[in-house]
Amino acid sequence: MAAAEELEEHLQELRSKATELFLREEWNASIEAYSLIITLCTQTLSHNSHPTQNLRRSLCIALCNRAEAKSKLKNFHCALQDCDHALELDATHSKTLLCKGKILLCLNRYSSALECFRSAAIDGNAENASGYLERCKSLELLSKTGCLDLSDWVSNGFKGKVPELAEHIGAVEIRKSEISGRGLFATKNIDAGALILVTKAIAMERSIIMGGVQDLCEDAQLAMWKNFIDKVFEVVGKCYKTKGLITRLSCGENEDELEVLDVGLFRPESVEKDDGDAVVGVDMVKLVGILDVNSLTEDAVSANVLTRGNDCYGVGLWLLPSFVNHSCVPNARRLHVGDYLVVHASKDLKAGEEVTFAYFDPLCGLSKRKEMSVNWGIHCKCKRCRFEGEVFSKQEIREIEIGLERGMDVGGVVFKLEEQMKRMKVRGKEKGYLRASFWEAYSEAYRSERAMKRWGRRIPTMEAVVDSISDVVGGDHRLLKMMVEELKKNGGGVVEREKVFKMARDVFGKVVKKQAMKTLLELCIGD
Repeated sequence: MAAAEELEEHLQELRSKATELFLREEWNASIEAYSLIITLCTQTLSHNSHPTQNLRRSLCIALCNRAEAKSKLKNFHCALQDCDHALELDATHSKTLLCKGKILLCLNRYSSALECFRSAAIDGNAENASGYLERCKSLELLSKTGCLDLSDWVSNGFKGKVPELAEHIGAVEIRKSEISGRGLFATKNIDAGALILVTKAIAMERSIIMGGVQDLCEDAQLAMWKNFIDKVFEVVGKCYKTKGLITRLSCGENEDELEVLDVGLFRPESVEKDDGDAVVGVDMVKLVGILDVNSLTEDAVSANVLTRGNDCYGVGLWLLPSFVNHSCVPNARRLHVGDYLVVHASKDLKAGEEVTFAYFDPLCGLSKRKEMSVNWGIHCKCKRCRFEGEVFSKQEIREIEIGLERGMDVGGVVFKLEEQMKRMKVRGKEKGYLRASFWEAYSEAYRSERAMKRWGRRIPTMEAVVDSISDVVGGDHRLLKMMVEELKKNGGGVVEREKVFKMARDVFGKVVKKQAMKTLLELCIGD
């Protein structure tokens, strides 16, 4: 009896210390303190053929509290193990059920989290569980349907917290790509603006800048990159599933030999078997190579960042978007909302068509794109590059290009190009390719009163050129801005406004209602 009292007194001292550390948010120290309690309780239970209910309860609570402390450090895998151990002792322990539900919610495993919150509500924690239940139901619905609506946040000028999004994988699969290695392919027809996927960054690093990434000195960029690598390394070391998925990404070598993965592996609810080597089995050299090939920046030409001001530059790793290859005639764009990446179609996709981004500016000439291709370590073989490879070798087109470089009147450049396309019988999409390559001249001409006074009646209308270019490169914010400027300058009827809204959906995706889209255009385009 004295020994039992002495044990209970010792446990009480340990509990008080662990609780104090937890309340002070000293997570590592509190984990050590709870581990002492767990060890003591486990050893006592193993030597006691008639364990008391209090001892089992003490072990259950210690496991639950240690799980919560581990979750604060984002060590979710180990935290779940503690929760499962605690629930083996008491399957109806409401605090543990609530803790496990919150951890599963952080992992975007909505269905499993929902079961925990429902059980917690039944087993006496209804007040605390109710809020999580509603939140989880909403996220599960978004995850299943992809019905994302940011209208309220956008209409409010991006004020307040960034909306909580849910992981969503649309009608896509991973297949071998003719472009390079593996790619992401549509499994059904996808309309322009429709969501393709929503996914949260494995890790992100951001830096405050005043102008653009060019304002970041080399040392600052290197420091930012190092911090980013360290964050990914930490996440990989804590989760065997994340480690397994990241190590299957391309590192830029032997692309044709890479395994074609089931897209289901990337769904949050999928659970891979622990290989027992999550922490020590990370090859840093390989990891850096993978990040060099697959990390994405927020300032990419095919991206929009929804935020107040543009004073942040971020780099992150998102798993499924890593499979999206480059094309000079892209069909998808991405929207950055906090740490989430929203990928949507920027023009209509057909079933079986590969989803592509523009890694570099599609509104520039072939020579500039080739230069950028070298920097990216890729060799673009898209229809546009093949066509322009032939056309730009012709003396007439080369002379127009040289004239633009030497400061020739932009209206004259546009006129000569249009006349040359007529002589060469360039039609349809091929006409859009060349207009996209000479977009700089077109945009300057349409914005110049002098050029339009001289050449306006001899060159195509701005609307015709924008339609032609967007048909081949998809929605682009510069094309949209030109349309918005024209609408403000000359007004327009229902048809013109609908045209602008359609292009806005191609650029930003179908994430806001029409009224909020007006606000979005003012915030991101119309200034």
